[in-house]
Amino acid sequence: MEESTNATPTGWGQYRYFLGLDWAKAHHAIVVLAPDGRKVLEVQIAHDAAGWQGLRKKLVELAGADLSVVAATVETTCGPAVERLFELGCALYPINPKAGQRYRERKAPSGGKSDSLDAWCFVNALRTDGHAWRRLAPEDPAIQELRLLCRDERHLIRRRTALVNPLRQALLEYYPAALEAFDDWTIPGPWDFVVRFPTPAVLVKAGKRAWEKFLHCHHLYRPDTWDKRREIFGRATAFCGTEPVTRAKSLLAVSLAKELRTVHQQLRDYRERITQLFQAHPDHELFGSLPGAAETLAPRLLSECGQDRARLEYHEALQCYAGTAR
Repeated sequence: MEESTNATPTGWGQYRYFLGLDWAKAHHAIVVLAPDGRKVLEVQIAHDAAGWQGLRKKLVELAGADLSVVAATVETTCGPAVERLFELGCALYPINPKAGQRYRERKAPSGGKSDSLDAWCFVNALRTDGHAWRRLAPEDPAIQELRLLCRDERHLIRRRTALVNPLRQALLEYYPAALEAFDDWTIPGPWDFVVRFPTPAVLVKAGKRAWEKFLHCHHLYRPDTWDKRREIFGRATAFCGTEPVTRAKSLLAVSLAKELRTVHQQLRDYRERITQLFQAHPDHELFGSLPGAAETLAPRLLSECGQDRARLEYHEALQCYAGTAR
C-alpha cells in the first residue's frame, strides 16, 4: 500500500489531485481529477457542516490527511466557499468568471450548462493551465473584517439614499416648505424636523420660539439663514397639500425619517469600528497620507489593496482591479 501511495502521479506544482467547485447558495457541485485527467470524484454537497465534513472525508480517502496536495479552483476570491476550502487545507487558484465562461464554451460548444459540467470545466482548466494562475493566499483577519465593514458601509449609504429620495418626494407633495428650508437631507437635522413638525399646520402652530429652539438644539441655527427660514416656516400653510394628501404623506414622511435615524446610527457604529481597525493597522499612516483619501476613503483603499501586495505587481494591475484603467 505504501508503494502505491508513493507512486501516485503528480501534476504541476506536485499536486496529486485537482478539485473544481461550482458554488451556489444551498449546495455546491464538485469534481476531482487526477493529473492525467481521470475523474476520481464527482459529488454534490449541501452548504452545511455535514456537507463539508463529508467532502473532507472523501478527499482524505483519496489524498491522505494532508490536503495541501489538492489544488482547488472556484469562480470567486471570497465568500463562504473560499473560506471552507482554506479550512480543508487545499491550495486555492481562483478562476475569473469570464475565463470560466470561455473554458465552458470550449468544452461544451453546444451551450449546455449544468453545475457538474461547470465544475468539470473549471477543474480541467486548472489541471492544464493552472501553472500560470496566481495562487490565492489566506487573508489577514483584520484586513478581511475591514473590507467587509467598508463594503457593508457602502450598502448602508445606498440604503440611506433609497430612503431619502422617497422622503423628499413625499414632502414635495404635501410639505414644500420643508424642502425649501433645508438643502442637505442626508443629515439627521431635517429628519428630526419632519418628526417634530410633521405637517405645515403643526409647524405654524408651534411658533417662532419652537422653531428657534429646534434649530439651536440641532446645530442648524445660523444668523445668516435664520431670517430666511423663519419666513419659510411662517408661510408653510400657504402652499401645501390637501388634507387627505397631508394626512397620508405625513405618515409616510415620519416613517421614513425614523428609518433614516436608525440607518444613521448604524452608519456611526460602522464608522467607529472601521476607524478602530484602520488605526490599528501598521499601514494606516501610508494610506492616510494619500491625497484626497481622508478618513473615509483611506480605510477602503487599504482594505481593497489587502495584505498581499505582491499580487499587484505594477500600478496598472491596481488600476485594473479598481476599474480605473484606460
